[in-house]
Amino acid sequence: MDGMGNAEVDSIHIHPVKAFRGISPREAVVEPWGLAGDRRWTLIDHGGKVVTQREQPRLALAAAEPLAGGGIRLSAPGAAPLTVEVPEPTVTVPTSVFGTKVEGVPADAAAHAWCSAWLGAEVRLVHMDDPATRRPVDPEYALPGETVSFADGYPLLVTTVASLQALNSLIAEGPNAHEGPLPMNRFRPNVVVAGTEPWAEDGWTRIAIGEVVFRAPKPSGRCVVTTTDQTTALRGREPLRTLARHRRIGGQLLFGQNLVPLSPGTVRVGDPVRVLE
Repeated sequence: MDGMGNAEVDSIHIHPVKAFRGISPREAVVEPWGLAGDRRWTLIDHGGKVVTQREQPRLALAAAEPLAGGGIRLSAPGAAPLTVEVPEPTVTVPTSVFGTKVEGVPADAAAHAWCSAWLGAEVRLVHMDDPATRRPVDPEYALPGETVSFADGYPLLVTTVASLQALNSLIAEGPNAHEGPLPMNRFRPNVVVAGTEPWAEDGWTRIAIGEVVFRAPKPSGRCVVTTTDQTTALRGREPLRTLARHRRIGGQLLFGQNLVPLSPGTVRVGDPVRVLE
């Protein structure tokens, strides 16, 4: 039994700027380093370190709408929207993504000013111009030549409706039941799959989503971002407390599965999902 039943894509999510609110298209092109337009932009601090909701939960309230040509339209509560064009890669700045050095192309001064003013901290907005060469996947789990955008570690993250329902049932039985049920946006996935058994994704090593084949190198270890309400930016204790009790495996608190594309194509809401290995 692979626990799949009649599994299909329930929703698709793209986050043009890392840590900002995402969009939910009906379909998305799969590139070797992730869904087209996903996490090609990020904020960095004065030392070049990537800024995420780990340090700044308020980023959950900011949004980025993708524009033709790769640009973005930034918006946030209390701020006038700003259109940011893709910068020319004439100069790059070093960025640090969880200790990995990656070159990024800085946006224009207006973008830095907008983001800094709204966040109340000095930050710069940078773009990944060439994801085919800029950042390799973690070599411990990568195949030769695999690269990734500014995502946490892998090109895509997939989660399942059944696992969220199971997790919410566990939260309801615990001391922080008042915090549940939690929505899927706490986990900031790229693809959400319906029609599986709970935790079926733990055992995936190779799957097909519609016409696209993916390898699943490892389940996703979760961090404090999952405790951040994505509509208010307020933090609680869940789901980490419950994951720590029930889903602590190999020193990590697991929810979801990382994916690396093995073939090109397009994924669509309603696509069948099949376990190949």
